[in-house]
Amino acid sequence: MTLYDPELEKAAAKIKEIRAKTVCIQLPDGMKPEAQAIADRLSAETGARTLIWLGSNFGACDIPLGLQRMNVDLLISWGHNKFNKKVEGW
Repeated sequence: MTLYDPELEKAAAKIKEIRAKTVCIQLPDGMKPEAQAIADRLSAETGARTLIWLGSNFGACDIPLGLQRMNVDLLISWGHNKFNKKVEGW
């Protein structure tokens, strides 16, 4: 990994906690080169199928559309600030 700490242990713990089978990860452009390594590690640690969102990530308001149709159980979006909000009924 690079100089930042993506807190993958927390991400894996959340995946296990809710028993997510399909997870989508959304990364800012600066982290996208690490996307495959992040996805591989999360899949290996949790057994979840991990999808990489290659579209934009301009913050908490930029939630990918169509996740429900893809049967995504959990979206993990990395950014610069802490953001804790449960999004209901996508």
